[in-house]
Parts: sequence; C-alpha cells; structure tokens
Amino acid sequence: MIRTATPADVPVIHEMVRELADYEKALHEAKATEEQLHEALFGERPAAFAHIAEAEDGRVAGFALWFLNFSTWRGVHGIYLEDLYVRPQLRGGGHGKALLTELARICVERGYERLEWSVLNWNTPSIDFYRSLGARPQDEWSVYRLTDGALKDLGS
Repeated sequence: MIRTATPADVPVIHEMVRELADYEKALHEAKATEEQLHEALFGERPAAFAHIAEAEDGRVAGFALWFLNFSTWRGVHGIYLEDLYVRPQLRGGGHGKALLTELARICVERGYERLEWSVLNWNTPSIDFYRSLGARPQDEWSVYRLTDGALKDLGS
C-alpha cells in the first residue's frame, strides 16, 4: 500500500534516510534532523513531499521523498525524486515500483511532464530496476554541486 506521509512518519523517514545514506556509503554526510525533515515536509511552506510504502503486515517498507522542479523547455513542472528507498529485507515485493507508479500517476494527473532522479553509477541493482521500468539515463548531462566552503566563498 502506498500512502501520503503524515507528520507521525517523520521519525521512520529520518531513520530510512540514514539507512539509505549508509547503503550509499555516505552516512557521515547525512546531517538532516527529524526537525528539519518535519519543517520541509509539514511546515508553513512545505518544500518537499513524501509517500510511504507499507508491507502487508503494516510495517513501513520504504519511502519516496520528492519536490517539484520546472522545465523551461516544456513550460511545466515535473517531479524530482530525491530519495527512493525500500528496506533490504522487503525488497522484491513491489514496493519500489509502487512508489514510482504513484509518482508517475501524480505527474500524469497534474500535467507534469518529467519524473527525474539520480542514481549512483555503481548501484547496478537500482539501475537495472529503473531500466526495466523504461527509465533512461541522461548521459549527456553532468551534475555539479556547490557545498560547504565553496558555496560560502561564492555566496559571500
């Protein structure tokens, strides 16, 4: 079952964000707090949205955390999927596909024309899964990021 996240889900979302960061070998970079996630998802001006996948026994199996982006070429919003995570012991049960299906449904319903995300180059199980759904890599683009000192230097 896929459902929209509620404020009561913030602790488990935070826990799974940390599990995902650990899986991606970057736990030391996962600094977000439960309070920050609550504000981003449920504050006065939400900046992100989340959906929860539940197993048949009611356990939280995974989550998708996303926000709106905008295409100047297409002139409409799209969804950028920041995190998609299914707990290892519950993988293979269709939860990841169900989460992506729900986001695709939202795109179609609202007239959004893109559903995009990033995946680490070494994560072949996820890459194979995404390809099986018809997703294709955008190989002609490279992601750039400013953080920490470089961001402060440029912004000062």
